[in-house]
Amino acid sequence: MQKLRYSRYFKSAIIILDIFIVAAVFVFFFLMRHKYVLEKVRKEENFLSLVLLSLFWILLSGRTKLYSIPRNLTYTLYLERIITHIFIFLLGILLLAKVSNNEFLKDERFLITFTLFITFFIVKSFIFFSLKYIRLQGKNYRNVMFIAENSSSDILKDIITHRKDYGYRVYEFLNDDITITKLQNFWREKEIHTIFIPYENNLNQNLLEEINREAENDKIKISLIPSAIHNEFFQYDLGYIETQTILTPSKFPLDYYSNAIIKRIFDFTFSLLVLIFIASWLFPIIALLIKLDSKGSVFFVQKRYGFHDEVFECIKFRTMVENNESTTKTTSQNDSRITKIGRFLRKTSLDEMPQFINVLKGDMSVVGPRPHMLLIDEFYKAKIGRYSVRSLVQPGITGLAQVSGLRGDTGDMEIEMKKRVIADSFYVKNWSLTLDIVIILKTILLVIKGDQKAI
Repeated sequence: MQKLRYSRYFKSAIIILDIFIVAAVFVFFFLMRHKYVLEKVRKEENFLSLVLLSLFWILLSGRTKLYSIPRNLTYTLYLERIITHIFIFLLGILLLAKVSNNEFLKDERFLITFTLFITFFIVKSFIFFSLKYIRLQGKNYRNVMFIAENSSSDILKDIITHRKDYGYRVYEFLNDDITITKLQNFWREKEIHTIFIPYENNLNQNLLEEINREAENDKIKISLIPSAIHNEFFQYDLGYIETQTILTPSKFPLDYYSNAIIKRIFDFTFSLLVLIFIASWLFPIIALLIKLDSKGSVFFVQKRYGFHDEVFECIKFRTMVENNESTTKTTSQNDSRITKIGRFLRKTSLDEMPQFINVLKGDMSVVGPRPHMLLIDEFYKAKIGRYSVRSLVQPGITGLAQVSGLRGDTGDMEIEMKKRVIADSFYVKNWSLTLDIVIILKTILLVIKGDQKAI
């Protein structure tokens, strides 16, 4: 018997809270203007405007998925949804103020929009992190189990085991001699909510059909785990011809010329501003510190694979003593080649700053999959089929994998690289300008506090 879930009631409460905030801000500024309070016609006009804005908020949420918040959603992606939703909603306020005869809305539209943006940003961030904290305390969890495990399910299990804030409690099931009776007894005893099964598994077809049938009867969800190595699921989208399901080749956001132009304009403008207002005074300081710390050039230039595997010269500040192993040996923990100032530059990611020159030249983007050494790319292309997906967009100074903590040559590198490829694949398939901005903001925070995984 499944526990009663209150998520739908919580979602309804959040929607009501959001509408209340919209109304409260609107009414507050309305009451601040006493001349409108005394006019009945103005009251009715503003009441109608408020109703229209509330309806627009709810309808818009279906498009932005503001209230579709799975527990494993990261703050990066959630922040993207908040910003996108609020930005479009604020455009709706400005449009309504422009086309209507509502003088109050015309006069106060900018103050209302600014107040709403700040209020929702604070409120929704507070709710998000409150839920994370509650789950970290071992509450509001879901019981899950894995069967027919393989390397792909191992990656997922590792993620949800370490990310306590996702609120999953994993129950280990012995996968020897699996029978439907054993499974039923186990998932009923542990009150399992979701069963994770690798798409490529060694289960008997009849047993698999039984599992699906009995799990549906017990209201248990079954989630399939695509292979982390192969990319069949990544390359296709689910579509329909009338009611018949078909898989169609995916077209990624940056395949559209308009999106590619928007990203390039943003990259060029952002990089130019950074080079003018920051690099103009920061580069000479860093160059002097590098020269004082060790002999050699200020910059380190290395060939990397870029867009569609075109080789380009990636520019960085030199963080090591000059050596002959820079193109054949990766950085290791406590690497003796790293200089004192180099360790600081790596910790704060300031060694990557010269790559804004690469962005201006068009070799790189501000945000995208990080370019690796040529030998690393050649090694993992043969081992991870989805690895080449990274080259479908320009490499970036920072990326989703980096701000998600997937950085540094520590632990099992093959597992870590698969996680990075999964994150980079997600970025390729779900790019948006808002996502780029969120990743940049998170990168700035990492630069300020220092990345613990940087070596």
